[in-house]
Amino acid sequence: MISFTIALVALVAGYLIYGKFIEKVFGPDDRPTPAVWKADGVDYIVLPSWKIFMIQFLNIAGTGPIFGAIMGAKFGPVAYLWIVFGCIFAGATHDYLSGMLSIRHGGANLPDLIGRYLGNTAKNVMLVFSVLLLMMVGVVFVFSPAKILGGIWEPAFFTERFGQYFFWIMVVFIYYIIATMLPIDKIIGKIYPLFAFSLIFMALALMVCLFIKMPNLPELWDGLGNRGADSLDFHAPIFPMLFITIACGAISGFHATQSPLMARCVKSEKQARPIFYGAMITEGIVALIWATVAMYFFYDQPTPGYQVMAGGTDAVNDAPSVVNMICNDWLGVFGGILAMLGVVAAPITSGDTAFRSARLIIADFLKIEQQSLHRRLMVCIPMFGAAIALLVWQMADAKGFNTIWSWFGWSNQTLSVFTLWALTVYLARQQKKYVVTLVPALFMTTVCSTFLLISNQAFGLSSTVSYTGSVCVFVIALVWFCMWHRKAMNNN
Repeated sequence: MISFTIALVALVAGYLIYGKFIEKVFGPDDRPTPAVWKADGVDYIVLPSWKIFMIQFLNIAGTGPIFGAIMGAKFGPVAYLWIVFGCIFAGATHDYLSGMLSIRHGGANLPDLIGRYLGNTAKNVMLVFSVLLLMMVGVVFVFSPAKILGGIWEPAFFTERFGQYFFWIMVVFIYYIIATMLPIDKIIGKIYPLFAFSLIFMALALMVCLFIKMPNLPELWDGLGNRGADSLDFHAPIFPMLFITIACGAISGFHATQSPLMARCVKSEKQARPIFYGAMITEGIVALIWATVAMYFFYDQPTPGYQVMAGGTDAVNDAPSVVNMICNDWLGVFGGILAMLGVVAAPITSGDTAFRSARLIIADFLKIEQQSLHRRLMVCIPMFGAAIALLVWQMADAKGFNTIWSWFGWSNQTLSVFTLWALTVYLARQQKKYVVTLVPALFMTTVCSTFLLISNQAFGLSSTVSYTGSVCVFVIALVWFCMWHRKAMNNN
């Protein structure tokens, strides 16, 4: 618990100190924001800063800081280091600067920003890449909450005629269509703050329980490879798997697709640090709490948590089961309700903003204005048609969900690589301290290249070959940037 306390203090200090430094590097001013000069009553709407923060937090969080942190806790206390350093120096910096860059460019979507700073080829690749990523997010976050709700109750009429989970899939999809089509202040602006509050309250309640119980957990100084008891039989390599597993709690490319949604609602650039940097730090704190809770569940000595809880006899490895067991055991009936909000409502709210982002990206590319309803329908009908086809495939294939989820995990981090490089180019052109994004860009480039080389999802090479190859990629990326920077400075 000492490592947890130090990490918690470090995250708060990171917001107060490094967050202020990053804000100074960018330099917000008093120029009119897109929410003011492009106001359309649909996507460009001035909202209160506290509400934007809550929406941004829920948009980027979903179940990411919960499920990712739980699975990442299997690596032991080294997860603390990645959550703290990743969140402060990579994730929160990535989210703040991508949000600010969107504001400076009229609320531009991520592919447009990448195209502006990395070229049209990168823009076209990211256009397809980001839309596919957002579609995967939406589809994954249809089936998982529908499956949980279907396990609780489902009308026999629909189950007998259309199969299990059909009713809840239909309900979630109808909600997605409505939320994606309506102005952002009609549904998202009203219910998201409530769900965000529930997610934060649940995490804080669990943190209080942790300090009351003071479990005996592995500490950082016990060794980075210390994973407590070996009952999990979990031996995945820390590099790169830890950095892929814990994404939303440290850095996530998906966030850069969500920041433009809120960039179109900010009244002043000076509100951006609490909204973008602050929301990511808050997500890091949630991930830190859940990682510690999971360490208690997996590794507490002398008896792991799963063995002392009601119904916990064998090791439970899937994240939703861990959430339900912990919340019901520690927080009682009220905790069970909060767990339901976290496991069901959070992915649904991430899914609808994913589809909303996809609609805006497609509309910007096709130059279809989105103020009128029928124009929104022109984009939404084929988009949801493709999503339904992907969902049908996922349900028909027994491994469909795991396949989509695994590809989402890798593509999510790859998207952050492109965003970080675009931000680095922007800062270099503006003659600002580009090293703040260059270092995380190089690191995440190495992480993703190593994963591609070593993972069976891609090349499946030996660890020696994979690590050697990733070092080569690191050197090539660094040399490429240095050559580009020298040329760019000479042209100026």
